[in-house]
Parts: sequence; C-alpha cells; structure tokens
Amino acid sequence: MTRPPVTDRPATEDSAPSHRSLDGLVLAPVADQAPGQVGTGTRFRYHERDGEVWAEYAGGDVVRGHLVGTRAGDRLDFRYVQLRRDGTTASGHCVSTVVELPDGRLRLEETWEWESQPGSGTSVVEQLPGDGR
Repeated sequence: MTRPPVTDRPATEDSAPSHRSLDGLVLAPVADQAPGQVGTGTRFRYHERDGEVWAEYAGGDVVRGHLVGTRAGDRLDFRYVQLRRDGTTASGHCVSTVVELPDGRLRLEETWEWESQPGSGTSVVEQLPGDGR
C-alpha cells in the first residue's frame, strides 16, 4: 500500500528559527500517543554533527528505539525504528521543525507516518527543563 509522503509543516507564528545544536539534549513528548507508541515516559537523547542527526530513545511502551536522519536549517528528516514491550517492532518516517521556546528550550514539532503499519499523525517533543546548555 502506498502512503502519501510526509510533508513539512511550518513552525508556529510566534516561533523564531533556531540554529542551536540538538547534540546531547534530552527531549520528551508533551502528550501520550496511542498504546505501543512513544509517550510522556519516553526519553530521546539526540546527537548532531555536520547535518546528521540521530537519537536513542526508550521509556513507556518502547523498550528501545533509534532514529537517524538529516538536518537542514530547522528541518529534520529522519527514519525511526523501535522495539515495543509486547515484542513487536515498528518503523516509520518523520519530518520535524525545530522551534526555540521563550524560555530557551528547544521543541520539535513533528509530522510522522508509520511505514511498517497503517497510521500517521503529529506530535511535539520538548527539551526537558533543566537540560539546558
């Protein structure tokens, strides 16, 4: 089954472009998704170098996950794969916009789609308070 491509969506009007590196930051979803997906208990540790981004993540219904992709300005484009607590695996594609919050933390506004199963949506992950650099 062919799915439409994920499209980038603009950052919110009150956000300014952020060129701060994601390297070493820990981010978490601001809301739970459906069971078996990332949720507020999931933590993403990001790495970034020379336009490449990658992260490890775990927590909640996710035992272990990895993402890898690229960054061009404030746009991330990556693929992800994860192992769930029920022993199943899943993979997908995500496009995110990096936004700097008024308090200086970073937020990723995400549009994602599963490639291993039906489903797509949007989500937001934010740098944890106190994880500043």
